[in-house]
Amino acid sequence: MHLLSIVGIGADGPRGLSADTQALIAQSPVLAGSAEQLRWWPQRIERIEMGCDLAAFFARLEQALAEGPAVLLASGDPLYFGIGRLVIERFGRERVRFLPHLSAVQLACNRAKLPWQEAVVVSAHGRSLEKLGEALRSLPDLVAVLTDPVNTPARLARFVLDLAPVTPYKLWVCSHLGAEDEQVECLGCEQACERDFAEPNVVLLERAPARTPLTLPAVGIHDDHFVTFADRPGLMTKYEVRVLALAYLQLERGQVCWDIGSGTGSVAIEMARLVGGGSVYAIEKTEAGCLLIEANCARLGVCNVRVRRTRAPEGLAELPAPDRIFLGGGGRQLLPILETCTAALRPGGMLVASFAGLEQLVSAQSYLLKQGWAVQYTQLQISRSASLASGSRLVPLNPVFLLRSSQPL
Repeated sequence: MHLLSIVGIGADGPRGLSADTQALIAQSPVLAGSAEQLRWWPQRIERIEMGCDLAAFFARLEQALAEGPAVLLASGDPLYFGIGRLVIERFGRERVRFLPHLSAVQLACNRAKLPWQEAVVVSAHGRSLEKLGEALRSLPDLVAVLTDPVNTPARLARFVLDLAPVTPYKLWVCSHLGAEDEQVECLGCEQACERDFAEPNVVLLERAPARTPLTLPAVGIHDDHFVTFADRPGLMTKYEVRVLALAYLQLERGQVCWDIGSGTGSVAIEMARLVGGGSVYAIEKTEAGCLLIEANCARLGVCNVRVRRTRAPEGLAELPAPDRIFLGGGGRQLLPILETCTAALRPGGMLVASFAGLEQLVSAQSYLLKQGWAVQYTQLQISRSASLASGSRLVPLNPVFLLRSSQPL
């Protein structure tokens, strides 16, 4: 069989191709592609048009290749969510070569002037929005979405709002990229829900800086009001888990609290607002984490959080004795941390710990029971709603164990 050349083209057709690539197309005995792509070369007689029956199309193309070389036209970069994978599976790597064009995602990010080396790319073309939901769960700075007539920009905007109502995402809709009627528009998700956009298009979801809320609830500050780690945006005690942990802590005004492994400071800040004139000590081992906690305290108007950079249990003995302790995990130092905490808690004190793994939960329970402490734990399996084409579905979060323990009377 002769060589099959897969040539990527853009919406500008031949004008976007190099002279060598145009010459290759002109000299090829057979030209294959979709009707939309073949219209750029109306003078060609030997053409194979791609229809709905892909198997029949490939069979005709293989017959042509038995007699001579051929060119297959494809959109953008054929190996980037394109036909390239199917071509390799059908004809083999040795019998094909690729001459890619710019991908739609690359063009869109350059039109929006957004660096895209760390962008999350999701294809919603002929697929469900499940992958998009998984991507948005960690609140990335930039998500590029390949759309289709069902998963339109309006539907994507509604999906984002349903998944995380106060997440500040801007929506870039890039239509007819590379064509004379190219359109690039940036708007809010609320605006995009009510609009129709020219097709084909690519959607970019750009996360805007976190907004400082004008008002806050007494308890249950939404996740998106906290500034998070740029490289680990989802690493925090989630809203639903945090609310239940605060209820388990049975906080009272004037108390002293510890938040060990404070991370973004979300639990510490909520505790500080509930204990009023009391104090909360946020223990965090990294400098970046400490700066993040201080930034969140400043933007949410909390002044009774004391940030301490130390690796628990080191440094805990120097803190005022607590009435309440929240422990986020504990890692390899779990048992030494628990030993320090149980010794430091004031009479009537209470400890609540959050664990992602069953092994840590069992270790903590075993240690506390040996000390004669009362122990209860809850498994949280939480799902959040996300919209579908007709209706909605539930997107699960990672399961979490919450342990609560109190001193023996």
